[in-house]
Amino acid sequence: MIEVENLSKKFANIEAVRHVSFKVEKGKIWGFLGPNGAGKTTTMRILTGYLPPTEGRAVINGIDVSLDPNAIKKMVGYLPEVVPVYPELTVREYLRFVAELMGIERRKIKFAVERVVEKTNLREVFPRLVRNISRGYRQRLGIAQAIIHEPEILILDEPTIGLDPAQIVEIREMIKSFRDSATVILSSHILPEITEVCDGAVIIKDGRLMATLTREEWGKNLEIVTATAGTKLNLADFKKKFPAIQEIRPESHSLRLEFKQAGEDVNRILKYLIDKEVRIREVKSGFEALYLKIIASEDGRVA
Repeated sequence: MIEVENLSKKFANIEAVRHVSFKVEKGKIWGFLGPNGAGKTTTMRILTGYLPPTEGRAVINGIDVSLDPNAIKKMVGYLPEVVPVYPELTVREYLRFVAELMGIERRKIKFAVERVVEKTNLREVFPRLVRNISRGYRQRLGIAQAIIHEPEILILDEPTIGLDPAQIVEIREMIKSFRDSATVILSSHILPEITEVCDGAVIIKDGRLMATLTREEWGKNLEIVTATAGTKLNLADFKKKFPAIQEIRPESHSLRLEFKQAGEDVNRILKYLIDKEVRIREVKSGFEALYLKIIASEDGRVA
């Protein structure tokens, strides 16, 4: 369990995080989102015990991060945006070094290294120098060092940045597999990554909490951007045709749909609109539409 209460962090006259509060339940994967400079990395560094908060507190599994940062570091695995590797070491040497830093017993180090090598598919580059492995393997190595001590909490800052599509899919599947053993906070600018992997999301902007959304909440929304207002579309008939639609909000060149529950057949809706000669320019998932409206607002409200 992760609990953040009224968390703030100042650097001189800059308030990077302002009174942020949220909770992540045990065994869940939550996204952590916001524009560049929103305060995401600062918040994650506080959660890992590397930075003290100016105000408020962060509690992980009942332990206040500020009061016992060493205990937190043993409990938390952290992948920063820039992977902390030593290029002059081999992959094997680097993982053994990290295992020793994390206090793993000497007799258990070999097993711990073998376990994460298999988990992150590093066997092919195991004997190679870190400087000579690809960006994708380096990212896997960063994840390996974060999980080598089997942490209860895993904090990942942009884990798929700079990877090719095949590598992204592989890393996402790996992250989903962590749900069985850890609570995960995942920072990403790739919105489909959040919708595919996460159970919910925290959104911040300018250091302030804008919203917390569960998968159920964002699955009930869909925004269809149209090229015209759709003169042949009768909204009453449209809603009657699809009873799962709870509300239709026509806006400038778009229709925002809200459903009674997640899972409405989007393809059927799009076919119906095309048959009514409504020109469709873009379809935004519930999460994407909500995120953009939340970020554009002053207080996180989208209504």
